[in-house]
Amino acid sequence: MKEKTGRLFLIPSPLGENDPAEVIPAPVLKSLEGFRTFVVEEVRTARRYLSRAGLKGRISELEFFELNEHTGQETVESYLRLFSGGNDVALISEAGLPAVADPGAQLVALAHRNGIEVIPAVGPSSLMLALMASGLNGQSFAFCGYIPAKTEERRSRLRTIEKVSGQLRQTQIIIETPYRNDSLFADILSVCSPATKVCVAADITMQDAYIKTKSVSEWKKHNIVIGKRPCVFLILA
Repeated sequence: MKEKTGRLFLIPSPLGENDPAEVIPAPVLKSLEGFRTFVVEEVRTARRYLSRAGLKGRISELEFFELNEHTGQETVESYLRLFSGGNDVALISEAGLPAVADPGAQLVALAHRNGIEVIPAVGPSSLMLALMASGLNGQSFAFCGYIPAKTEERRSRLRTIEKVSGQLRQTQIIIETPYRNDSLFADILSVCSPATKVCVAADITMQDAYIKTKSVSEWKKHNIVIGKRPCVFLILA
């Protein structure tokens, strides 16, 4: 008789330090009570999230396994044992949706390879929220992820992204490490055509959220500093 295996639940987390109840549906928060095993991007962040989500006082009873950019494939493969005996596992990213621009995708792929049921839960996506609020083309869009950090390589990629956007009339979505936000934005304004539309969406769902869409020529009239905060950039040529 084949051993029963657990399921993999993909549990979203807040995009910032706000109350989880503000952005995570109540049934999803309630479901957290049923898990003992968590695969997370960073244990300290996950513990803080779960404490605020209603599990404070129970954290010591839970087991955590890290899966981030430093996790080797052998370690990821070893997490298959976590599903033994019908044990359900919750996957949590640092912020937003697990497995979207997130190393957790490796665990999802492992689950599919081994016939483990994958169940996504509802929660905030900075990418989709930014697209919703941008006023740009929501019928056709592409997520470009992180682009090169070196200036010349980044400018070259931005030229390509703008060209594709113009050819397809397609919104291009980019994210960046917060400390490079301002240098990326400066390169966008330097490389892209004056009429190209650019949306800057920072600290989405937070009280100090900043979401503005302007043409490159209009942005150049405003000296804004984005700073080191989570930000999504959208481009439509």
